Amino acid sequence: MIFRLFRNVVFLGWLCFALASTTLAATVWAVQLTATVATVSGQAAAAAVAHRRQLARAIARTKAKARLRRMIAAVPIAGLGAIAYFEERDFQDWKEDNPDGTRAEYACEVAELSAEVIDEVLQDLPESVRPSPDNVQGWLPDCE
Repeated sequence: MIFRLFRNVVFLGWLCFALASTTLAATVWAVQLTATVATVSGQAAAAAVAHRRQLARAIARTKAKARLRRMIAAVPIAGLGAIAYFEERDFQDWKEDNPDGTRAEYACEVAELSAEVIDEVLQDLPESVRPSPDNVQGWLPDCE
């Protein structure tokens, strides 16, 4: 009887110790994971803010370039030279990404991109000067 009581007390003591140490280890693990998640979330938020700033800056630069191009193109003689200059710069930028590319391939890629946005651009023009989309599509080169 005393041996049985002693055995039960030892077992219950061991069980309490095991459960307490497991609880303590789980608590430490949860705190570490929480700290890791908080750190990663903070880094992700900072990266998202930085990315948004970079994206906004890139968009603003692109809009500024487009605005300058439109302003220069509005001047008749200087506009022709500016158009040639800007197109050559765009081709050279494209050529960096496509070293084996030709001017015909560049023209086809520009034509494809232009065809995608042509309707939006034409809708922004006043109706009195707006050409028909079919007429504008005829100006674009035929690509395979």
